[in-house]
Formats: sequence, structure tokens, C-alpha cells
Amino acid sequence: MEFLSPENIVAVGTAVLGIVASGIMVWYERRVPRRKRIGYRVQMDNPIGDDVRMGRANVRLGLFDEAPEMSDATLVLLRIENDGSQGIDRDDYTSPEVHGLTVLFTDRTIRGVSVTQPSDTDHLMDHFTPSRGFGYDGNTLRIPRVPLNHGDHFKLLVLLSGGDVGSPIRLIGGIREGEVHPNRSATPDEKPPLFSRAARLITIMLTVSVLTLAGIIVAGDNPAWIGCESGTLEITGSTAFKPVVKELAEGYERKCRGSEIKVDPRGSAAGVNELSALGAESKRSTRNMIAFSDGPAIGGAGKLVGRRIALSVFTLVVNDGVKLSAKGLTLDQVRRIYRGEVTRWKQVDTALPDIPVVLVSRNADSGTRQTFQREVLGTWERVPSTSLDCVHKDDASAPVTRCELDSTEGVLDTVAELPGAIGYSEFTLAHDKKGVRPVSLDGDAPSVEDLEYGRSEYPYRAVEYAYTYGAPQDNSLAASFLSYVDETTSENVIRNHGHLPCSAMAASGLCAGD
Repeated sequence: MEFLSPENIVAVGTAVLGIVASGIMVWYERRVPRRKRIGYRVQMDNPIGDDVRMGRANVRLGLFDEAPEMSDATLVLLRIENDGSQGIDRDDYTSPEVHGLTVLFTDRTIRGVSVTQPSDTDHLMDHFTPSRGFGYDGNTLRIPRVPLNHGDHFKLLVLLSGGDVGSPIRLIGGIREGEVHPNRSATPDEKPPLFSRAARLITIMLTVSVLTLAGIIVAGDNPAWIGCESGTLEITGSTAFKPVVKELAEGYERKCRGSEIKVDPRGSAAGVNELSALGAESKRSTRNMIAFSDGPAIGGAGKLVGRRIALSVFTLVVNDGVKLSAKGLTLDQVRRIYRGEVTRWKQVDTALPDIPVVLVSRNADSGTRQTFQREVLGTWERVPSTSLDCVHKDDASAPVTRCELDSTEGVLDTVAELPGAIGYSEFTLAHDKKGVRPVSLDGDAPSVEDLEYGRSEYPYRAVEYAYTYGAPQDNSLAASFLSYVDETTSENVIRNHGHLPCSAMAASGLCAGD
């Protein structure tokens, strides 16, 4: 029977469990008395002195031009409430001092305090007097033994100087047969809930489970992403970044019905040049077009706008028969090979086979090649192409055989087939490729993880850029897709393919350097 499908059985079982658990919680809340509780939370912690940072701009307010010691002044709004089910009397406070609670502001000095409270609890103000312990000194604020009925609260607006916004604020004190705890309520002035946090959490979890399962049964598909746009988007450019872009495009299409994303990479330079040329003819024709590039666009990008997406690591690869040591090649050896000065592998190391070196390169539109020339060779590849098929040398006088191919996959396949061949590729694509060996440079192995944690200075790497012609229009499919790329799930896709998202904290310096 269709009703007895696994999804339906799980959904019904979860619903029954939710009802039973909710009933137990209601019984527990009614039968078991709750402890006395005082909750507190910081509702505001803002700078009010000079050089206040608002959004991306530094704004000089000049409120304390005549008082330099207050140039770093901050305002803190502290809310203290009875969020338990029982009233709290003066004698319920366990402090041995006259006052009941103590607030410590780390690295800051208190300059003034104001007490605020709702109009229906005016009686609380009578307790905020020096004779009852109210006062402050240095970074310490003393709060009196204020009796609080169920739901009562008061607020303290504290003016401070020194220290930083967000510095730790601690409230110290105790309640007999109760507790003082940070208040995690969702809104500043909400009333204490009917049920405890544990009861609410269990109920919410069960409810979410039921709704999720119900959604799977009813919809039978992935939920839509909140920023979805429909239409057609063309993505071109880097072939090395193709697996990442393809998976991201498929994920976006699953979540956003009515969207169609065509991934057609033809090389970084080719993609960027096509985008630039089409934009010069008609900006409208590039409204839904993105070109990915290994490294920044070469030769003046005009009106192109680039967004840093990820740090990519590339690698030299050799045919499996060229068994280099774990240290690989030095940069000097690589440069001599690509200048045509090394023609046989035995010239590199006498332990290597005495077979010719075959250079398998990418064409001039390749970002992988441009990154190799920029970061490893320090110049363009000096040896011209001497073969169309990578096997037969068309120019017999040329020192080595060198061919150019259109894709990273073509380079890897050719290097795997030809004895003595050497080429280059995006690292993840080469890592699991049979018949080839990744090559370390100056003793550093190609590794995103080592770069992320500062354990390596491996040179053959580049920032992956996403280029649009001008800033993408709001509510366009291009803008929506680029926002989707910044989502956490998309960052996981980028990492799973061996790249480091530029949005990651550790990538800020690495991505900024390109």
C-alpha cells in the first residue's frame, strides 16, 4: 500500500512521538515546581565616541571633543528580569554584601548609570539608592536586592569608556533555591514563557521534524532557495573550475524552478574576452552571463567586474613512468625544462629513465597556463608548439616535442598515455587521475590545507574570479547565482572539490594577494 511507504511510517511515528512528548512536558510543568530565576541579557553595546564604524564607513561623531578620555565611550543597555514562575524577595539574594548582584565590565570604566523600567513597575525605583548598595566603582556595578514579581524587569543604561565594544560583561550573584543565568529570549521585552526552555526545545524539534517530513511527502522535491530567480544563465571561462561550477549550477536549478544554467567552459581568457566583446556590442546581451577565470583577467578587463570566489591550487603532472622523488622539481629545473634546455629525464636525475621530455601544454586562452607562466616560470612558455598530436615532432630541429590542448582533461589524458610527458592541471582533477603523478615544487607539495594553515608557500596557485559585464542587476539570475555561491552549502561544494572558499576566514590574506 502507498500509505505504508517508509516516509509515511516515519512521519506518523514522529507525530505520535511529538504528541506523547508534549503531553509529558505539560504534565511535568504542572506537577513539578520550578526554581526561582533571574535572567539577564545585554540588549545594546554600541560605541558613541569618535570614529564610530557604521556599515562600511567610519563616521566621526565628535561627541566628546572636549573630553579626550571619553573618545572611546560606549553605551551598554543591560536588562534584568524575573523569568521564573515564583516571585523573588530581598532575602532571596545570597550575596554577603548589602547589594544583591554585581556586574563586571571587562577592560572598561563606568562613567554613569541610569535606571529605566516600565510604568507599571515604578515601585522598583525606590530600591536604587546608595543606602541599599546601588553604585559603581571602576569596572564594577553594584545592583541592590530588588524584589521582583513574576515577569518584572528593569534596565540599566551604562555609560563606559575604555575597552572595546563586545568586551565580556559578567553578572555575578545568586538566588536561594534558584539561579541567575543569561537570558536567551528571542526578543528584548517578551514576557517569561509558560513552559521551560527544555520543554520548548523538545517541542520545537519534534514539530520541525514533523513539518520537514510532511514537506518531503507532499512536495517530493527540494525546497526553493529564498533568493531564486528564473531565466537562463550562461557560464563560460575556466575549464579547471568546471566541476565546481557544474555542481553549483545543478544545485541552483534543483532549488530554483524556472532557472536554466548552461555551463560551457572554453578557457579563462576565451571566456573573459567573449564576455568583454559581447558587452561592448550590447550590455543587454551579457546581463545573464558569467565568465570564471583562473586568476585576474589579463590585458585590461574594461567594464568587467570580478568577484573573488575561491583559491585554487594547480600542479605539474608527469607520466607515471617518471618517478620523481617526494621533493619533486625545483623551480630552476622546471624553468630549464620549459626553456628546452632539458631534453631527456636522465638530465634531471640519473635515477630517472633515459627518455625524451614531452611538454603537454594548454593553449593561450587557458587560465591554468597563464597562472603557470606567472607564478612558476615568471615569463611565458619559451618553447613553441612543435607537434599537433603530441607524438610526432613536426619540426625535427626543435629540442623537445611540445603540443597545446584545449582542456585540462585533455592534458591529463595525454600525459597519462605518453611516456616522458609533463603537463599541468588543477590539482584536484590530477590527484585521482590514473597514470599521472603530481609534482612537488621546491619540496612543497600541492595542498590547499597546507596553504590554509600556513604550513606551505607552494607557488602554483591562483584566485578563481567570477566576472560579469558591469555589476549584475538586482533580481537578475546572475546576481542570484553569485549570491548562492556565497551560501554555506555552496562553500562546502567548493571545499569538497579541493578549493578554499574566499569567504573562509583563513582565505582572506591568500585571496587578497592576487
